[in-house]
Amino acid sequence: MSYPLIKDVIKKVNFRPQDHSQMPQRRYDLDWLRVILFSLLIIHHVGMFYVLNWGFHAKSQYRYEWLESVLLVVEPWRMPAIWFISGVAIRFILIKVTILSFISLRSLRLLLPLAFGIFIVVPPQLYIEMTANGDIVMDFWRFMQAFYDPQSTLFEQYQAGIWPHIDVNHLWYLRSLWYYSLTLVFLLPALNSNIIEGLKSWLASKHGFWTVLCLIVCVFAVQIIWRNDETRYPIGFLFLMLGYLVGWHTVFWQKLLTAIRPLCASFIVLCICFLIVYNLYYLDMYKGIELPYLIEAISLFIYSALRIVGLFLVLALSHRFLTKKTQKLAYFNDAVYPFYLLHQSIILVVGYYLTQLSLGGAVESLILLFITTAMCFLLFELIKRIELLRPFFGLKMQGSYPSWSVSLGYIIGGLLISPLIYQLIF
Repeated sequence: MSYPLIKDVIKKVNFRPQDHSQMPQRRYDLDWLRVILFSLLIIHHVGMFYVLNWGFHAKSQYRYEWLESVLLVVEPWRMPAIWFISGVAIRFILIKVTILSFISLRSLRLLLPLAFGIFIVVPPQLYIEMTANGDIVMDFWRFMQAFYDPQSTLFEQYQAGIWPHIDVNHLWYLRSLWYYSLTLVFLLPALNSNIIEGLKSWLASKHGFWTVLCLIVCVFAVQIIWRNDETRYPIGFLFLMLGYLVGWHTVFWQKLLTAIRPLCASFIVLCICFLIVYNLYYLDMYKGIELPYLIEAISLFIYSALRIVGLFLVLALSHRFLTKKTQKLAYFNDAVYPFYLLHQSIILVVGYYLTQLSLGGAVESLILLFITTAMCFLLFELIKRIELLRPFFGLKMQGSYPSWSVSLGYIIGGLLISPLIYQLIF
């Protein structure tokens, strides 16, 4: 089949959203929410360094069980909100570009930073993890020589990864977003069909309670079927599709604005219920006591409800209060990607050496949060000024270049990510 014929087939398939005439100019509320969510991600990973029962690459000498309850207020809806915004963003992009451009540009935007991350940013995390576990006693430069040596036997106990011992760690979101973007492409004819549009309109005409209940049941079913850490992958795709479907559905957003108070009250009640169950039963599970099946089912249903209600609440609040375009928003929007790539390595490296000073949990955690934030800002200021570094941190090139050099850049970028694409697919 010739390439022009493929393009003709693609043009006949409904890959673009039908309601593009209702597309808003820009959703600044979602831009602000995205910045807030990735800020919470940094705080969450600092918290992971101090929680008692949850696994992390390395831990502080100061660990607190009560901190888990604090993080659980945010944890149910934080990633669903990020996935939802990613779905909305895809809907905006597909209005503006062809499906072939979407696939190629999406691959470069996601996989160049991912490749840079797994080979440059993530290795210090593995070094700290292996050092903290007592598996290595060596300086970082000797470690890096072994890291890039395919014949090294140093990592026999650390073989889980894209390549043996070369893993994504906190960058799993980029890998999953690339997978989901490609999967969504195949589903677009169905998602953009008149059947789905009619179903959305019918559901929007009902009381918002039924929409919330339907979504809770869907999330609960996923959590029952995938009853381990792998749940985050189907859950992520589910919320990404939800974001795509209601990206600028007028009735959906209007109903959110009128439901802020009931959403807030529901979220508080659900939070209290889940934290009671968690502290009464889940903490015993960490001590080897088996969790009763009924209690587990109830807690999973409450957690599913927290995912949906928490998501809708933060969407409603941001849509109500965070609608202004400012220079700070533009700055923070650019900073999100570099901050995301860098923060966990900074947390682990600084935290590992900081905790050896025995400063006390409160002082140590505040210093760690401050240093992590300051280093992210300093590195971002450096990265955004170096043109060649910008694509590796998800930033657009700033300069004006002749078309041949732009094309050459795309070719080089494609070659750089091609081994990673092969590995991710096969």
